[in-house]
Amino acid sequence: MQCGRIATATGCNLPAGFDIVHNPGGRNFVSVRPEAQNPAMRQQAHTSRALAIALAALLAAAPAAVPAASKKASKHVVSEEVYRCRNSKGQYEYGQSIPPVCMDQDVEVLDETGRVMRIIPGRRSLEQVAAQKAAEDAKQAASQRDRTLLATYLTVADIERLRDQRLELLEQQSRVTEQYIANLRERETRLMADAQRFRPYSSKANAQPLPDHLAEEMVNTVNGLQVYEEELAKNTAERNQLRAEFDADITRFKELKGIK
Repeated sequence: MQCGRIATATGCNLPAGFDIVHNPGGRNFVSVRPEAQNPAMRQQAHTSRALAIALAALLAAAPAAVPAASKKASKHVVSEEVYRCRNSKGQYEYGQSIPPVCMDQDVEVLDETGRVMRIIPGRRSLEQVAAQKAAEDAKQAASQRDRTLLATYLTVADIERLRDQRLELLEQQSRVTEQYIANLRERETRLMADAQRFRPYSSKANAQPLPDHLAEEMVNTVNGLQVYEEELAKNTAERNQLRAEFDADITRFKELKGIK
């Protein structure tokens, strides 16, 4: 050993298994490590360090491995679902996604054992459900109308009396509208007669252009005629509908009461 039995400097090179021991009294000694003295202890220390390094590496890799394993397991579970329906020939069609031929059909979702977990209704089923609901709603509305008829009227004469009263109101409105239309037509005729003296209605060379106030009055008259004629047509349609509804009520009331 280069530094001798007693080390006098801390910078000398020592073989493996030796340490410098600092003495407060001023002298430094060279100390031999236990594992350097005993080969079995040296091998045990080396093995312990290797196990510690391996354990640390395993613990570091474990958190990353768990999500990856979970994701792989989840992907595996999803891929095990199978979709099944019957085609137009009555044969089953299968697929990892819904087969194109199944878009209008009910689709069964199967697990890995072939058990039906749930059913996805197809377009036809949804249409049938909607039609059935509409029929049920109409039936309920008819039942409610029957109850209202029986609770509102005692005789057929009661229904006819109410019908006549409501028709009379509509007919009065119609007569007023017809009078407005007649007045506007007379006004339109007078205005057209006045307009014949002006261009472009007059063929005279010295005829003056149509005055603005006369043109504006003609336009307002035509627009008013259009509005009242539409109102009269609406009134007529409403009266026809009212008659039809009361006729249906009278017929149904007689059926409910057993009147011939």
